[in-house]
Amino acid sequence: MGIHKKTGLILTGGGARAAYQVGVLQAVSSILWEAGWAPARNPFDIICGTSAGAINATALACHADNFGEGMQKLLEVWENFEVAQVYRADSLGVLRSGARWLSLLSFGWLLRKWRASPPNSLLDNSPLVSLLHRLIDLPRLDAVLSEGLLHALAVSASSYTAGQHVTFYQAATEIAPWIRMQRIAQQDQICIEHLLASSAIPFIFPAVPLYCGGRREYCGDGSMRQLAPISPAIHLGADKVLVIGAGRLSEPMQDISESAQYPSLAQIAGHAMSSIFLDSLAVDIERMTRINLTLSGLPEEILSRTSLRPVKVLVIAPSERLDEIAGRHIDSLPLSIRTLLSGIGATESKGTVLASYLLFESSYTRELIRLGHQDTLMRREDVLAFFAD
Repeated sequence: MGIHKKTGLILTGGGARAAYQVGVLQAVSSILWEAGWAPARNPFDIICGTSAGAINATALACHADNFGEGMQKLLEVWENFEVAQVYRADSLGVLRSGARWLSLLSFGWLLRKWRASPPNSLLDNSPLVSLLHRLIDLPRLDAVLSEGLLHALAVSASSYTAGQHVTFYQAATEIAPWIRMQRIAQQDQICIEHLLASSAIPFIFPAVPLYCGGRREYCGDGSMRQLAPISPAIHLGADKVLVIGAGRLSEPMQDISESAQYPSLAQIAGHAMSSIFLDSLAVDIERMTRINLTLSGLPEEILSRTSLRPVKVLVIAPSERLDEIAGRHIDSLPLSIRTLLSGIGATESKGTVLASYLLFESSYTRELIRLGHQDTLMRREDVLAFFAD
């Protein structure tokens, strides 16, 4: 009887873009069911998530005893999203967070009275706490791990305090933590605070205090300083990994024949977010491909003396630009949020990258779910080959 190979799932960050992941997983489920898998069977031994992907990952991990049920819960949330479920979109809430934050950014030297309690972020994401408590069943996570239905769950965050990337993981067995350059791992009991920290997009949502090595540190989005997004799954024992991206991993050169204009604040912020959420994943996939290619050419004798091992990887990423899709749905945002975003240029064509991360509205998320489903069905043979053994 062969040794069971552990399958890992990597769900990357991207705010509202994470709706794409749900469409991909829905299609993966249907492909496997048609191939004879039971609807309740969990295809993944190890689930790792970052930012909004951490929320999706934890929701799925909690339902490792019934994968179909977990997928249905995720679909219900993402197909019926409103921004008010994630951050305050009422005029008072926007004034208290966004308007004050932008004013302090511009005129902080005049506003010394706010030094005692300055606004911490552009948006107030307190509504997200209620959504997470409804979506995430943490006692169920403990049960599926103890029953051996899931090997491990990992959630990543970035410590503003220590300046390093932290992977928090909860496993069915003791797994030694790892330390790499600017990256550490910590075995912990995953809780709502880990998810809030992991999904705290820099500047947009406030940092969250977590205990790292017994010390309280303020943490933000796990995509920051995430030099190797795939590595947590490998450290936790994955032999093959399905990676779902939140943006196209390579873009064709854009036509810049017309004279360039100075970029808006939203355009700069969108560029920075694309760097945070997309670039590290593309580099890590390229690095893993090179390692696999090198290992494939080594004789068995040398392979037995190295700690490196080949890892099968399947990457599914959007076939269309998500910022262009977001541009078609800007008007679905509440007026207060549209007004705030228009002030920094996020409603203009070149600023919609920023909007694509914040557009938690069903018209947009449903289109991303459809795109993820469609892209995955086009890769049906690749999916079946990935899960074949």
